[in-house]
Amino acid sequence: MQRLNVSVLLGDPHLPYAYALDGVFGAEELKAVEELSSALGRLSGYRFVYLDDHAGLIDELRTHPPDLALNFCDTGFRNDWVLERNIPALLEILDIPYTGADPMGISLTTDKALVRALATGQGIPVPNETYVELSADPLVLPSIYPCLIKPNSSGGSFGITRDCVVHDASEAETYLRWLAEELSVVDALIQDFLTGPEYTVGLVGNLHSGFTVLPPLEIDYSALAPDLPPILTYGSKANPDSPYWEKLHFRRAEIDDIKWSQLVDHSVKLFRRLGLRDYARFDFREGEDGQPRLLDANTNPTWYWDGKLALMAEWAGYPYHELLRLILETATARYGLGKAS
Repeated sequence: MQRLNVSVLLGDPHLPYAYALDGVFGAEELKAVEELSSALGRLSGYRFVYLDDHAGLIDELRTHPPDLALNFCDTGFRNDWVLERNIPALLEILDIPYTGADPMGISLTTDKALVRALATGQGIPVPNETYVELSADPLVLPSIYPCLIKPNSSGGSFGITRDCVVHDASEAETYLRWLAEELSVVDALIQDFLTGPEYTVGLVGNLHSGFTVLPPLEIDYSALAPDLPPILTYGSKANPDSPYWEKLHFRRAEIDDIKWSQLVDHSVKLFRRLGLRDYARFDFREGEDGQPRLLDANTNPTWYWDGKLALMAEWAGYPYHELLRLILETATARYGLGKAS
């Protein structure tokens, strides 16, 4: 069998990137691409081409369509996160097979309130939650404190800071107005502030072929200063000046068999209900009653070599390049492209 021609779709390092602290691709993003290229270089049966120039992306794909697109463009088209779904939409129009979620899956999971509603319909435990239109006057405020406020439509913990845990109406209104005025967020969620263990479940596969379930991950907040709320903030991921920076650690979770079975069952149900493909991550956190509740569904979770998915895969015996192979083989099997040799 001939090698598969794979186009690796990435963010554009030449364009502004609003998620990064300095507004441009930095050392972390460039290092991730370097590690990705090195890992893919270890795989036989594939010929990889890297596409990160969004000005010429459409013409390149139309002129030289690959056998498969490895869609790692989680920055969105032209590094606009709102346009993340446009990349798979383009691939659909050009009839190019690709890895990961389709436009509908991305659109659904972008709306966290909608994910919660779908999860509730599947019998999956969720936090109590109130949806807030930030253009409303007066604003809807919490009825119970403390609680957590976060954007309804965002990724990478964008808009989540130490101040998103509020203790009274004044703090709540201040934070809601900050989201609207400083970050241009249009809607937000008020949720129970859960402080129990926080878990992540990783799935690689599809419903028809079965899943490789990766070992569970737990976020370790023990190194945080006691006055900081134990939450996964934007600063912990992107800002070296944040008090959260390098204070949060990931460890393999120790969960009893019954609870682990429930988390996997919830994740598979939501994978199916959201129409996801190839791989995904699901985040849960326990409340005071010890019941894990869904926090988020992550389509196309970060592909970085040091990200959660890669770490969980390593625990399962899949080093980074083998995780990438697993994703590629999952997608090629779904399309019936055959196995690269």
